[in-house]
Amino acid sequence: MAEIKWKDRKRIIFGLPWTFTKYSLTEDRLFISTGLLSTKEDEVRLYRIMDLSLERKLWQRLFGLGTIKCCSADKTMGDFEIKNIKDSKNVKEMISELVEEERTRKRVSSREYISHDMDDDDDDENTH
Repeated sequence: MAEIKWKDRKRIIFGLPWTFTKYSLTEDRLFISTGLLSTKEDEVRLYRIMDLSLERKLWQRLFGLGTIKCCSADKTMGDFEIKNIKDSKNVKEMISELVEEERTRKRVSSREYISHDMDDDDDDENTH
């Protein structure tokens, strides 16, 4: 398995990690594991992450937490959040840098994920 660059747990009140949601990041994937007895592990390839944003509500700022919102082209994950983590600003920057590195390495551009809703006259059956 690849080297883990970052890991944390979703935190609750007072910033304590008393949840069963774990996050981990490698150079090419982000993993989200949930559950105690019945567990689920999701992963998203970093090159599929299209956009990142950081949200820090007042209570999160008081406890040094934040939530990273990820817009993804991954079919199973779609858009998702990395909720209530410590050092969220630096983690967001780390993910952003790794996303760009992975896109460059795989030669992927964001154009590949943009849907084309343009009408082509050649395909329109009603045009005579």
